[in-house]
Amino acid sequence: MTTIVMTGGTSGLGAHAAERMAAAGANLLIGARRPVQDGLVSLDLARLDSVRAFASAVGERLGSAPIDVLVLNAGVSFHDIGQRTADGFETTFAVNHLAHYLLLRLLLPRLAHGGRVVITSSSTHDPELGGTLPPPRHADVKLLANPELDSELDTSPRAAGGRAYTTSKLCNLLTARALATQREAVAKQLTILAYDPGPTPGTGLSRNFSPPIRLVWSLLGSPLGRLIPRMTSQKAAGHTLADLCLGTVSPPSGQRYASLVRGRLTWPQPSELARDRSVGDALWHDSAALVGLR
Repeated sequence: MTTIVMTGGTSGLGAHAAERMAAAGANLLIGARRPVQDGLVSLDLARLDSVRAFASAVGERLGSAPIDVLVLNAGVSFHDIGQRTADGFETTFAVNHLAHYLLLRLLLPRLAHGGRVVITSSSTHDPELGGTLPPPRHADVKLLANPELDSELDTSPRAAGGRAYTTSKLCNLLTARALATQREAVAKQLTILAYDPGPTPGTGLSRNFSPPIRLVWSLLGSPLGRLIPRMTSQKAAGHTLADLCLGTVSPPSGQRYASLVRGRLTWPQPSELARDRSVGDALWHDSAALVGLR
């Protein structure tokens, strides 16, 4: 039986992915803020102590059994960067990247030989795709965790919030690429993927936005959204995520970035910044220092 540990598996595309993986016979352990059923384990990604407790709980539940697939799918987005986690870090960066980085590092020793790591990213990380959100300028951990230190911080709260999101998605991609170079990942012959589900309206990603934007996001996630070719249904995005996790779909040689475009899975090159090895290495090491790891 395939053992899968997952974040972001209780709603949106993650719920569709979890349902598909469970139907395939996988043993699922899903981190959730409100664990109310079997298979759910308490996890608050806005608290690093909760991430550590979740990793310990996974170890207790599995015993000596390895983890076959680690799915880092949860994410948040805000209209500004005024939120801070219990650890004092900007929330979008802390939840989307830092907590997942810590969880990855803590569970890496438990991953099976030939296992998989799939991290949900986004095409919004790439300025060449011309999205509506401001693209990343850098991946400096110190400035992302404490944006008030950034001398080039956006003066518009909405622009700052959008850039925090796109930058966190860049960090997800950089983490996947940096992990692939780590000695333990190489020794275990892990398959490591970053996944862009495309624009997937109707998910909980808009829950922190204003009521009008939440309404629009919800309507786009209804059958009405199918009239817009660029939009991806939650079901299609989730099923593709499940296929990547289960190995039903395998990447072409050397590819680590999968992008769902109008219902078709593609394997594009990520942005130039995402391909910068020195940026990825710095993110890996600086994130370790921030969460108290070597």
